[in-house]
Amino acid sequence: MSTASVAVENLTLEDAAAELDRLAGELADHDALYHGKDAPEISDADYDALKRRNEEIEARFPELVRADSPSRKVGAAPSGIFQQIVHARPMLSLDNVFSDEDVRDFINSVYRFLGRLPDNSIAFTAEPKIDGLSMSLRYENGKLVSAATRGDGTAGENVTANIRTIKEIPQTLPTSVPAIVEVRGEVYMAKSDFLALNAQMEAEGKQTYVNPRNTAAGSLRQLDPTITASRKLKFFAYAWGEISEMPADTQLGMVEVFKSWGFPVNPLMKRLSSVEAIIEHYNEIGLKRQDLDYDIDGVVYKVDQLDLQQRLGFRSRSPRWATAHKFPAEQAFTTVENIDIQVGRTGALTPVARLTPVTVGGVVVTNATLHNADYIEGIGNSGERIRELDHDIRIGDTVIVQRAGDVIPQVLDVVMEKRPANAVRYEFPRVCPVCGSHAVRERNEKTGKLDSVTRCTGGFVCRAQAVEHLKHFVSRNAFDIEGLGSKQIDFFFEAEDPSLSIKTAPDIFTLQRRQEASTLTKLENIDGFGKVSVRKLFDAINDRRAVALHRLIYALGIRHVGETTAKLLARSYSSYAAFAEAMVAAGDLTSEAWSDLNTIDGIGEVVARAIVEFFKEERNMDVVSRLLSEVTPIDAEAPVASSSPVAGKTVVFTGSLEKMTRDEAKAMAERLGAKVAGSVSKKTDLLVAGPGAGSKLEKARELGVETTDEDGWFTLIGG
Repeated sequence: MSTASVAVENLTLEDAAAELDRLAGELADHDALYHGKDAPEISDADYDALKRRNEEIEARFPELVRADSPSRKVGAAPSGIFQQIVHARPMLSLDNVFSDEDVRDFINSVYRFLGRLPDNSIAFTAEPKIDGLSMSLRYENGKLVSAATRGDGTAGENVTANIRTIKEIPQTLPTSVPAIVEVRGEVYMAKSDFLALNAQMEAEGKQTYVNPRNTAAGSLRQLDPTITASRKLKFFAYAWGEISEMPADTQLGMVEVFKSWGFPVNPLMKRLSSVEAIIEHYNEIGLKRQDLDYDIDGVVYKVDQLDLQQRLGFRSRSPRWATAHKFPAEQAFTTVENIDIQVGRTGALTPVARLTPVTVGGVVVTNATLHNADYIEGIGNSGERIRELDHDIRIGDTVIVQRAGDVIPQVLDVVMEKRPANAVRYEFPRVCPVCGSHAVRERNEKTGKLDSVTRCTGGFVCRAQAVEHLKHFVSRNAFDIEGLGSKQIDFFFEAEDPSLSIKTAPDIFTLQRRQEASTLTKLENIDGFGKVSVRKLFDAINDRRAVALHRLIYALGIRHVGETTAKLLARSYSSYAAFAEAMVAAGDLTSEAWSDLNTIDGIGEVVARAIVEFFKEERNMDVVSRLLSEVTPIDAEAPVASSSPVAGKTVVFTGSLEKMTRDEAKAMAERLGAKVAGSVSKKTDLLVAGPGAGSKLEKARELGVETTDEDGWFTLIGG
């Protein structure tokens, strides 16, 4: 008998697994018909019934929740159009440097990490940084099987069908290639093709495009691959993900292998050793920049030897063995027409200059950040003067505006020779312009210094803070809810009808129930929505009822807790219940929980206090409690190196390490699945002590913590 007709409460474990398999396939087929061909075969009600049945079975049999479950889509989903592909190896971004001195610091940091003196013995590759869309191409047995965008680094959009239309990308590789190959690189649009496309659009009376990069990205996200094919996209290969057998042992060697396989590679790539040669090559590429038929925004440097790359390892979001040397920002002159205040989710009052429109780097700029009250006066965060005396920014001033890549434009300086006699000095507000609450600059208890940021004291009473918190909550690196953008959040927040109102995060997840029960305004009847878009919105919301723990922590909007810190906390506490219990206990600054929080490597006292204060606030806990009745945090994954003898253990390094640098030791331990702490506590499992170890070693002995030296460490991990 088919499991489709069996009531959920009567399903056996085996039947439930089969039913979830059937539902996953059926719902995927309906999604493909609906999103891909706009030709649904079932009604909205029937579709919703399938989704509800899937969720009910998962609730009864949580151990059977599938990785591809319709209710569990964790990862990058920038578009509801495409399915996601989880990268076998994360696609991380690069750190940036902006000056010759920064380049020296980067290269010296490589030598320091490896415990060597800078003697030009380490080679680096240098290649143009293409301003396009990062792409990962997976080949199995020589055949292209999938293509995915970077997404959030963990998962990206499946754009395989569209990638197949790019002539420069091989569909098959030579028979000698490894069984599994992931080639990574950049999809871009040539400047000449971009100009030709815009000329065509203009001739047809259609809106033209802003720049080649955005056009390339949009072209890859077309439902119809023939549109992608018409855009003449191109590709440069320069990196890799999973490979079953490495065909070379250097970065340059790998790129040369890609070329032999038929991939386009950048001809300007070189292998260099000295800082002087690297900077010279950077300058040469900069001079050629305008003549290239593709946009670049800098030069990427990578350690050439792959064994050294492995030793250097990764930070939370970027490799230690690579960096991007960005080109100088482009600048222009314009006039400050007014200065407005924006209020952020943490209550920060940020002044924004409203400018006479000016083109900077091919983009029309009308606004620029002025950061804070001190910046307007020409004073930096540490009290230093960043502009000449009297160069405060006034309404009516002619100013120099700078924009670098996607960075928000900022006002650099004032052209004093053009300051009009009626230029108005700006008086920073003492009350919040949104809610009227007092606006204050907090004073650091330790240093006695005023914070550079002025903050509204209104909290969630302040509309701006509440709205910005909601926008943060649904943002890409938080809950990533497709269809809830800035305009939609503003609409729902202002809605007077209780069935439409969203004031706090939990309201997002009760919206569908309130709408279904409403006898007043139906969302599908409001301009800008409609039946199809409402169904998509509800689906997107329901798809986020199970969310990764680090995304939940980040979404809470705790001050000082960014994406990286959220991942640290998730990894340290594993589950939300454990995290919340520890944070409440840490409210006692003499407690073990407070000590444990502060020993997490990467969590300082300022961050720790912010987290504890968040959990002390009753209003916050009320919101979180209601949220947890609607969503389920997914526990953090176990350490990758689960078979290592230190996986899951907390390790502290102390003393003068002789066989590895401190950074290298930390990276090594984390690769093996260990947690690295900055201080010793009862929860420390192992202390690795080098010569000169002092108080930490004594405390470890007092607490009965296992200790070893460097030789013992290497013996333990089999190194």
